[in-house]
Amino acid sequence: MEAAINSLWLMRGEIITAFWQTCVMVGISTAVSVVIGGLLGVLLFVTADKQMLANAGVHHTVGQTVNFIRAFPFVILMIALIPATRLVVGTSIGPLAASLVLSVAGLFYFSRLVEQNLREVPRGVLEAADAMGTPPLAVMVKVLLTEARSGLVLSVTILMITLLSSSAAAGMIGGGGLGDLAIRYGYYRYQTEVIVFIVALLSLMVVITQSIGNRIAAKLDKR
Repeated sequence: MEAAINSLWLMRGEIITAFWQTCVMVGISTAVSVVIGGLLGVLLFVTADKQMLANAGVHHTVGQTVNFIRAFPFVILMIALIPATRLVVGTSIGPLAASLVLSVAGLFYFSRLVEQNLREVPRGVLEAADAMGTPPLAVMVKVLLTEARSGLVLSVTILMITLLSSSAAAGMIGGGGLGDLAIRYGYYRYQTEVIVFIVALLSLMVVITQSIGNRIAAKLDKR
């Protein structure tokens, strides 16, 4: 036990760097996923049948695109996007490169979560807003998103935890972060204590993220 603790202490610099790399990857990809994925989710909802901007063609096209990207296993998606990553970021390795792949995976995943949250908004609320002559954009922002805010917070929480898990897998192709550290030291060098520590650290990050998300969602839930 003492030898394991000493080994981890000697690696403290690399662990701190890997931790911040993971935070950068999750932070960037979460922001991109929430903004773009949120817009996609709203588009999926409002263009569905019997909704305010019903459009079968748009809904089908966007829905099938989301389904297609979500069908890719994350590791395969990372490999498939290497050319695009090099074009946009200038490299296919490192936290920024991994952030791009995580963003692509996250935004399509989040769009479905948003669509599901919006479907839970009582239809009567939307019909009442429409009957008062409220413009569609105002209905989306002031009614739809406001009514769904508690569920949306929980969806962002789920998204962050999912991206945290995926960021560990990004280490397989040089994405950096805690996953990369676990692979290089825990797997290739057989330092079991590194894997145990990183698993514990990732678990703690998940618990903290979920707890914060639950508290915010509970405060926003007016039901």
